[in-house]
Formats: sequence, C-alpha cells, structure tokens
Amino acid sequence: MRVKALTGEALEAVLDDVAALRIEVFREYPYLYDGNPAYERDYLAHYRGNPGAIVVGAFDGDRLVGAATGTAMEDHADDFAAAFSNTGHDLGDIFYCAESVLLKEYRGQRIGHLFFDLREDHARAMGRTHAAFCAVIRPDDHPLRPEGYRPLHGFWRKRGYAPLPGVVAEFSWKDVDREAETPHELQFWMREL
Repeated sequence: MRVKALTGEALEAVLDDVAALRIEVFREYPYLYDGNPAYERDYLAHYRGNPGAIVVGAFDGDRLVGAATGTAMEDHADDFAAAFSNTGHDLGDIFYCAESVLLKEYRGQRIGHLFFDLREDHARAMGRTHAAFCAVIRPDDHPLRPEGYRPLHGFWRKRGYAPLPGVVAEFSWKDVDREAETPHELQFWMREL
C-alpha cells in the first residue's frame, strides 16, 4: 500500500478512477448515492487544471483503492456560501476536504488519517487557516442503516474537527431506494489548522 498526494497532471490521470470509487463507496450507508459516470465526470471537472486541487490516492500496487479530494472553499462558493453566510468565517480562509472514499477491505489501516494529514498539509501550504468538510445527516432509525453501523464522529473529533452549529448545506441526489433525486442535509465540520 502507498498513499500519496497528487496534483496537476497526476491528479487528472486518476479522476476517472476517483469517479468509480465515489459511485461504489457512496452507494453504502449513510450516503446511499445511486451515482452515474456522467454526473461524476461533470462533478470532478473543477479539479482539472485547478492549481489548488489535490487528490490523495491510496494505491494497492497500481490500483487506486481509495481517494480523498480537496480544493479551496471558494471553488465551492455557489454551493456553500449560503451555509457560511452568518458564521463570520471568510471562505478564503477555508480549505474544503471534499470526499474521502476507501474500499471496505482497506479500512482500519490508518489510511483515513493519511487522507486528512496530506490534505491539511496542502491547505497549510496554500495559507489556509481552517479545514472543513460536510457529512450527510441521516436519522438514527433510517430503514437502510445497517446493524452495528458506527458513524465517524469519534474519528473526526480526534482529528480536531467539530460540527459547526447551524452550518448545513443542502444537496439533492438519487438514493439507491428512490425513483428520483431528493434533497439531503449535510452538516459542516471544521478545525483550525
């Protein structure tokens, strides 16, 4: 296993693999995302040619088995400006840790920590003072919640992240058990770097 930070052309070379991982991993609870390659290509397009973008890739040999992405928060201003509008935080100070996706068989090997370490290092090198991400909010009694499911809140708190009260974004996607897209709330978590 090797985990490395990718930018520029190296980042662009793995975007199709990142798209496939997003579709596979986000299909699981709690996201339950019924993804498609066309949407993924469009979503990941803003990483191409973006000097502030990073993909942290986890490789088993030459195979990408996990990835974590990030960019400047203002790259997502259209999506997140409303959520941050009354917080007093300047989007220009925040690095957005977008997705972290890792195949099940590779979890529990500290790769998640490396995903955050390398993105946070990248954010500091860009002069960012904070790192943030958002996570879908699902009720504890959701019918598709697997027995024994453990949310990642403890892991995030150990990394120094805390939920930002009232800072919630809304996105729509098609859940695996739905016929059409529905809106979902995502809670922002943030830490000072």
